[in-house]
Amino acid sequence: VQLQASGGGLVQAGGSLRLSCAASGRTFSLYNMGWFRQAPGKERDVVAAISWSGANTYYADSVKGRFTISRDNAKNTVYLQMSSLIPEDTAVYYCAATQSNSYTTLRNYRYWGQGTQVTVSS
Repeated sequence: VQLQASGGGLVQAGGSLRLSCAASGRTFSLYNMGWFRQAPGKERDVVAAISWSGANTYYADSVKGRFTISRDNAKNTVYLQMSSLIPEDTAVYYCAATQSNSYTTLRNYRYWGQGTQVTVSS
């Protein structure tokens, strides 16, 4: 499956952004999906993940209550709505796909998008 992330940009602290990740190539609804981020000099970490049906979601503690992951299987797209952004959210954000049921674990993801930059100014 091929993934194309978009929606990043520069936003002031307290603002909002919505990231999108469009999938193509294989049946999107077969895959659990995740959003990850990597700040300069840091490891790539999971931000949020969603099961293939959308029934189950996972959030890193640092984004709980501020970010929402969702998906539209009819549009082959997964979203990350980010609100109350803080400078610490600045990173390159990646979407990824896995058929593993352990979809909160980075190493289980096989397919990755190219990343989109999110910069939050103070």
